[in-house]
Amino acid sequence: MKKIFSMTVMNRPGVLNRITNLFSKRNYNIESISVGLAEQEGVSRITCVIHVESDREAEQITKQLNKQIDILKVTDISDQAIVARELALIKVLSTPQTRNELYALIEPFRAAVIDVSKDSLVIQITGESEKIEAFIELIKPYGIKELARTGTTAFPRGTQKPVNTQKTYSIV
Repeated sequence: MKKIFSMTVMNRPGVLNRITNLFSKRNYNIESISVGLAEQEGVSRITCVIHVESDREAEQITKQLNKQIDILKVTDISDQAIVARELALIKVLSTPQTRNELYALIEPFRAAVIDVSKDSLVIQITGESEKIEAFIELIKPYGIKELARTGTTAFPRGTQKPVNTQKTYSIV
């Protein structure tokens, strides 16, 4: 199962290296990692997407991360209502004959052409991972020359209801 961890960390050299080493030592593969400055000076936010086998493993990861000195807060936001976005830059082969077809695909996805040359287009698309995957699948037949993706950046939506894992049932 895919888990998304949001961390606030001190913005110091070596912090990201220690976090990624923690995952590699325990044989967890990081599907994506996104790092940037947070709202507080000297603090960065890291969003990390990891594949785990169980909730127990996710809990173990959270405990291990919380032991790190430079990590201020770790939150598993996988089961919350979140705002998540990703950015992709895609260089696709484009001839004068296929350009109109590509523009017809770009428009419904609200993507943008940010560079045009005689034999290619560079397309910028943002959104949820599923949207980007769908767009990539649609333009693959035209020939993708280069592809760069940022990975998921996410945090919880404004108002969150407490997660109630206990369900009550009534026979009446």
